[in-house]
Amino acid sequence: MEIILLKDVEKIGKIGEVVKVKDGFARNYLIPEGIAIIDNASNRKRVGHLVSSAKKKVYKAKEDAEGLSEELSKLSLTISVKAGEEDKLYGSVTNSDIEKLLKKEGYEIDHKMIIVEEPIKKLGVYDIKIKLHSEIYGAVKLWVVKE
Repeated sequence: MEIILLKDVEKIGKIGEVVKVKDGFARNYLIPEGIAIIDNASNRKRVGHLVSSAKKKVYKAKEDAEGLSEELSKLSLTISVKAGEEDKLYGSVTNSDIEKLLKKEGYEIDHKMIIVEEPIKKLGVYDIKIKLHSEIYGAVKLWVVKE
C-alpha cells in the first residue's frame, strides 16, 4: 500500500514522502495513529499544507530539544548509595533513579529516553546520555557517592 507520511518515521521515511509499506502496518498502525494517510490525488493536494505545518512543529521541537540539551550539559546530579568494599554498590543506579533526580531538578524526562551504556555498579562520575529528539542527544554528569 502506498501512503503519504505526516510525520518522520525511522527507517521508513520523512514527512511528505510517498512510501510503500505492508497493508497491515498501514491500516493497523500508521493511519489510525495519524502518522500517514492513503496516497491518492485528493490527499496529495491536502498534504501540502499539512506537511508545511508539520515541518514547522518538528523544527520547533528540534529547537526546544537543542535548548534543553544545552541546559542539561550544565547540570550535575548527585546520588547517594550504599556501597561496600572497593566502592562496589549493593545494587545499581538505574534509569528510573536518574529520572527521579532529574524530576527533582524540574526536568520531566521519561526513563526510556535515558541511555545508560552499562549498569552503574561502582562509585564515580558518569556521563549519562539522554535522547531528547530523534537527532538530538543531551548529556548530564552523574556523581555516584557513598551514603
